Amino acid sequence: MNLMTAAEDFADAGDALVVKNVSHRFGETLALDNVSLAAPRGTFVALLGLNGAGKSTLFSLVTRLYDNVTGEIRILGSDVRRHPTVALRRLGVVFQSRTLDADLTLRQNLLYHAALHGIPRREARTRAKEALEKVGLAERANDTVRALSGGQARRVEIARSLLHRPVCLLLDEPTVGLDIGSRESVVGIVRSLVKNERMGVLWATHLIDEIAPTDRLVVLHKGRVLFSGSAPDFLAKTGAANIRDAFRAMTGRTTPNGNGEDE
Repeated sequence: MNLMTAAEDFADAGDALVVKNVSHRFGETLALDNVSLAAPRGTFVALLGLNGAGKSTLFSLVTRLYDNVTGEIRILGSDVRRHPTVALRRLGVVFQSRTLDADLTLRQNLLYHAALHGIPRREARTRAKEALEKVGLAERANDTVRALSGGQARRVEIARSLLHRPVCLLLDEPTVGLDIGSRESVVGIVRSLVKNERMGVLWATHLIDEIAPTDRLVVLHKGRVLFSGSAPDFLAKTGAANIRDAFRAMTGRTTPNGNGEDE
């Protein structure tokens, strides 16, 4: 990397994640239309949209499961297309689908993931212990994933995403299928990472009650960003009394219910 490239790459290093003017097509279908957003370090950004809005497509582009051919995606200043190894090393991900091995213990799952990141075994054991402590499951390290509840398994996936010490965390509908108590636990853990470790978080959801007044909010609808800013500004812009009504006013749709569908 030459000096000019390095300076360019770290020009927006204050943001954990920056997406600029990104579009994506599946054949003739435009899934994302000129999407731009940012997740600064130490900030919880809620990406709100119905199922089919384009949230998972965006995550697939950020993580390089798909290639973005328009616009830019940067993680702590590093472009994911030009310098994917550097960029993705700073990124932790919790996908909507469950990916733990149910027959392995919590520690074994984490050590396997650490090995994929090239973390030496001795260091990996230390990091696994620390990560499980952060999600409140250190005492379950020798239990198999199969013995956990759905919420506990989600917490293990969060722990796994922290092993390589990322600065940006993406979570795609992480509380789907969880009961209220488990949802609150998962949200609380992620918010503590934002506060205590200055993690930049992009939290994709269709559940309005997961959004706090202090959050930054991005509304994604039919592949387009309709709003990006603070939750209070969202209410002021629409003149609505709450986020549910504001979403309805801005999108012209009924609000998401617990299934991510229209009511």
